[in-house]
Amino acid sequence: MATTKVILRTKIDNLGYEADIVTVKAGFARNYLVPQGKAFEATEKNLANLEDLKSKRAERLAAELTAAEKTATKIKSFGPSFDLEIGQGGKAFGSVTSIDIHKKLEEAGIEIDRKAIQLDQPIKTVGKTQVEINLPQEVKATLTIDVIAKES
Repeated sequence: MATTKVILRTKIDNLGYEADIVTVKAGFARNYLVPQGKAFEATEKNLANLEDLKSKRAERLAAELTAAEKTATKIKSFGPSFDLEIGQGGKAFGSVTSIDIHKKLEEAGIEIDRKAIQLDQPIKTVGKTQVEINLPQEVKATLTIDVIAKES
């Protein structure tokens, strides 16, 4: 199969970031990347203009890092609480899942991807629990949630 080298203009998932030189199938470059303005061919002339894209990439990465650090600060200062119904004998009815945590964060105005919440299994115990949240640029935040017993 024929391949070609292109220079990416924007970040494309599973392919690369702006200013990256990647090898893709010729048809993908010809029919999608170049017409959509997402990349241009890696010619001598275009390679000379690569510095401009690299500076844009550095600006974007700096902005992403700043936004992730602000979000991490908000997350660390936020302490949501959840009611968990407890029956006779201390058995929990239901659990606190990553969806529940995501909804509480959204209600507080903290926008993150739900998949960033690192919860191995739903929380079924009463008390405080630490939940790890992975943000862009490898920034990590720890959210402390409080699960309160609610007798049924």
